[in-house]
Amino acid sequence: MTYEASLSKLHSPLKELVTNAQADPGKTDVDQLEVANWIDKVAAGDVVKPDSLSDLESLLVPRTYIVSNYLTAADVALYGALHPTLSQLQPAQHHGTPAVTRYFDHIQAHPSVQAAAQASLPAFAAVSFDLESAPKIERKQELPRKKEKAPKPAEQPAVEEKAPAAASSNAGAGQPPKEKKEKKEKKKDVASVVEDGGKKKGGAAARAPVEDAGEPVPSMIDMRVGHIIDVKKHPDADGLYIEQIDLGEETGPRTVVSGLVNYIPIEEMRDKYLVAICNLKPAAMRGVKSFAMVLAASSKEGKGGGVELIRPPAGSKPGERVYFEGPEYEDAQPLSQMNPKKKIFETIQPGFTTLDTREAAWINPVTKSVHKIRTKDGVCVAPTFVGASLS
Repeated sequence: MTYEASLSKLHSPLKELVTNAQADPGKTDVDQLEVANWIDKVAAGDVVKPDSLSDLESLLVPRTYIVSNYLTAADVALYGALHPTLSQLQPAQHHGTPAVTRYFDHIQAHPSVQAAAQASLPAFAAVSFDLESAPKIERKQELPRKKEKAPKPAEQPAVEEKAPAAASSNAGAGQPPKEKKEKKEKKKDVASVVEDGGKKKGGAAARAPVEDAGEPVPSMIDMRVGHIIDVKKHPDADGLYIEQIDLGEETGPRTVVSGLVNYIPIEEMRDKYLVAICNLKPAAMRGVKSFAMVLAASSKEGKGGGVELIRPPAGSKPGERVYFEGPEYEDAQPLSQMNPKKKIFETIQPGFTTLDTREAAWINPVTKSVHKIRTKDGVCVAPTFVGASLS
């Protein structure tokens, strides 16, 4: 099913809204197919019925956009289809589906959607929401499993017979195998609390690594200072660079593929220090696997207005931790790897920007609080851009 064929199924004035918004039909073949599928669902009408909002609520909790990490025609279609229902609900009913309400309000605030809705008045008049008094979403967390008691030594002779080497190695020290295992576990726990290039961080203030349960938070993202030690153009893609980026790891530099050829000359990429996102799932790009992503600022006019690498403070070292200001984020450990199905980065990314001071920051879309992106030595900045989008 093509995008045009799906669009033709929409009725007026929804069809005109989607057309006038000129939203992206999808940047990739996979996205285009999903956009067309969502428009088909909207045209069928089932997805936006009041009794279907609970299903849509669950789907939208981790998402900023319905298909990918950018506005598509599917978002405009879904917004337009939701409009008759949400515009007639009372504030208390809006609070019953906070994710749907947040999504709808985000889409209607997009400039291209606003312009298209204005041209279609009164069908798509702006809907007001009392987001300040909305209740917080309660998220259930799995209870920790109780550890099963190990059988007494007399009840497991078979295990002891299978591991004579371990038993004999502990005999001289007078330690049973269980005690040795406990020491290893303690050592592993200590090693899991690190900061700034692997230095141990002691004390009760150290926090455990965040889990990917619940709503995505910025501290789940693993950001570090990187140093480009080699860069070349991708042999099979005109718009891609292949970089070797030193992240202070014993395994050596990581291979990173970036779509910056048309925006930043190769001479301006060489030997540069930057901020890298290090816990995305590795992905192959035209046959070359990329193991991180560089954080870049796009002009507020869009990429056509220019793209710049976000710079860490002068004197930064490869591998230094980059984090978000704020007591809830500064000491938290990032995830070892973000689950792409949960769209953690895609949910957080729309809040990335540069302030009037060119400082990189994340603005909480709910509280509007500002959390600068920094290392222990200072805040990361864009060379010239103000109000830029970071990705």
